[in-house]
Parts: sequence; structure tokens; C-alpha cells
Amino acid sequence: MSQLGIEGAHPGGINLTKKIFERENVNKNSHILDVGCGTGQTVAYLARKFGAHVTGIDINSIMVEKAKKRMKEKRIQANVIQCTVEKLPFLDNQFDFVISESVLSFVDTSSALNEIYRVLKRGGRLIAIELTMKHPLSEKEEDAIKQFYGFNSLTLKKDWEVRLKQAGFDHIRIKKNTSTNPTPVFHNPEGMEPELYEILEQHLEYSFKYQGILEYRIYSCTK
Repeated sequence: MSQLGIEGAHPGGINLTKKIFERENVNKNSHILDVGCGTGQTVAYLARKFGAHVTGIDINSIMVEKAKKRMKEKRIQANVIQCTVEKLPFLDNQFDFVISESVLSFVDTSSALNEIYRVLKRGGRLIAIELTMKHPLSEKEEDAIKQFYGFNSLTLKKDWEVRLKQAGFDHIRIKKNTSTNPTPVFHNPEGMEPELYEILEQHLEYSFKYQGILEYRIYSCTK
């Protein structure tokens, strides 16, 4: 994603993000953390739309560089930091909202959720758009998918709910994402290595093969 310059690859794209936050009580005093912010598309939208205090984090240095460049070029006041969601460099009870868009399956989910819970204020909200298996696959299939994408885990809906509860979250709501996946937007695709396009083709093949099995859900919950 970082090499291909993909703007945003989570299901529903920025339009789904906009619809989700239309229903949330966000204002200029809100402190929002975007974990796995990528090139900063969501960070930029939230800061500009609501005038909120927005911070984005990503473990990938290329993504962080591109996100910072986006903020500078668009003159948006927002912080972007390189770090991992499993060890957040923030004080306890700091954020009103944490948004996670296709991130938690790539990390140690329990550690990440514990950290998110820690940095949220009492009554703060976690909104996560995350990969969800409709039913288990064979061990061989799961291993192949995890190896290709770099997933740390493939999780059923009921197991996501268990993990959220174990982290301390309450008022858990789960909604199926009915939006179509966005078409990736490429920046300067000329000169890209053929291997990167082969990876993209493999992704499309997996998407077709496991359509209806590997889905996404919108999880919202409160500390």
C-alpha cells in the first residue's frame, strides 16, 4: 500500500468513515486518535470537518511521511506519529474517540485493545472497521491468508465481541458493512515494480475466492 500510494483501502473507504462520524458527537473540542492512519486521509477529514484535535499513528515510515506531507500541503493542524498501537506513547484517558480502519487483525489484538482502552477517556468511543470471518476456514487456508496479508489473526464476529469485552468495553454494537470496497487510487504508478502489481493481483484473487467468508464489520463500543 505504501509503495503503490493507495489512498485508503479499508472497505467503504472515506465515504463510510464520513457516514460513521455523522452519527457521532464530534466537535472542535474532541480529541481523536486514528490508529494505523496510513497516508492520513481520515486524519485530514476529521480535522477539517470538525476542527477537532486529531492525532494519527502508523508503524510504516513511508505512510507517516506521506501523511505529514498531506497535512502540510493542505495546511491542516494534526499530529502524525510513527509508533505501534500495541504501545501507544500517550497518557491515560486522553482521547474521546479512537478510530481503527482495518488495523487490529495485523497486530496483537488483545494488547492493542488494552492500549486503546487505556488512552480513551471514560465514556470515550472506539470505532473499528475490521476483518471478520463468517465461518472458520481450514488451517491451511487460514495460514496462507495470514502469510500473504501479514495478518496476526483471523477472527469471527463472536470472538471480536469477546475480545472487546475482555478489554473492558461496553455497549458493543456490531454492524455489517454493506458498502462496496473502494477502487484503490494510485499516485505515480509509472515505474512501479512488477512484483507490486503481482501482489495486487493476488489480493484480488483472494478477495474473489473468499467473498462472503472474509467480510468486514463495524464495531462501536464505549469505555
